[in-house]
Amino acid sequence: MPSTPTALDRLVNPDGRLTLGLELPLDNDWGATRLRADRATGRPFGVADLTEHARLARLADELGFAALWVRDVPLYDPQQFGDAGSVFETFTHLGHLAAVTERAVLGTAAVVLPLRRPLLVAKAAATVDVLSGGRFILGLASGDRPVEYPLFGEDFESRGATFRQNVDILRAAWATYPSEQGMNLPHVGLPGDRGLDVLPKPAGATIPLAIAGHAQQSAEWIARNVDASLNYPRPLGALRLKTHEWQQLAKGKPYLTPMQLDLTTDPDTPATAIRLGLRTGRHALREHLKAMSDLGVAHVSFNLRPGDRPVEEVLQELAEELLPHFPSAAPMPSTATA
Repeated sequence: MPSTPTALDRLVNPDGRLTLGLELPLDNDWGATRLRADRATGRPFGVADLTEHARLARLADELGFAALWVRDVPLYDPQQFGDAGSVFETFTHLGHLAAVTERAVLGTAAVVLPLRRPLLVAKAAATVDVLSGGRFILGLASGDRPVEYPLFGEDFESRGATFRQNVDILRAAWATYPSEQGMNLPHVGLPGDRGLDVLPKPAGATIPLAIAGHAQQSAEWIARNVDASLNYPRPLGALRLKTHEWQQLAKGKPYLTPMQLDLTTDPDTPATAIRLGLRTGRHALREHLKAMSDLGVAHVSFNLRPGDRPVEEVLQELAEELLPHFPSAAPMPSTATA
């Protein structure tokens, strides 16, 4: 029997061209104009204006962007990081996005798994997957903020081992068991004949997992145990090496990349590097994306916060000028609950 399509099937274009998504919040609060305005009104840096997030998310979905991604930043740390991520609590936000969108894949980039109770993550993730009709990808990370770990009762140095154990628990929680059987997790003291289980089950057989960076794991472990790689952008030469390594290890599993984007009003602006992305006009951006696609990148998600243009204007330009060259995969039949 053919396998049930997953959110990755919605995200990855079968013709090999990369697809385009967006990282929330849909704001440009790192741009020079907004920074000046925020300083004048006392808004702290890194905390986006979320008043229009639902409207803009719905617009992005209607325009045809392949995915919407949210980050998991448990604690706002203005001294060391100065960025509150997507601000809203991750799974609460995803439940709302499932209700206001219809087609876009929803993903996390990425949940800090060692800081969370894995059975609760499994339940929350399956809930989002069911409510969205199987549109969910769970991106996972090991975390890079040591200050958070003791506050959550976890050890920073052992987060790699915790991460591996928690991935095993997620997979066990999403599996379907015979009657009167439940999760079999002997390493945490739970025998299968106890009958304990996590509901709901995912819309399909499981939920696709993507790893952000390396999560304290070897490349071989990642290729064996997850469904996609989620890696920060690199210059094209370094990207060639990275995608080649992934393709050799993972045998067809997709490679996904977030990218900060400052899209200028002049379409002919040449591409120049900014932190984790580009400042560019649309013509150079199209060529850069084509090169990334040729190297095997399956999906790019844009973070628009560094820009200085109205976000809706940028969304419209990307949709009109870039999406025809990098179209989303054909949508799968929806199984969303009413």
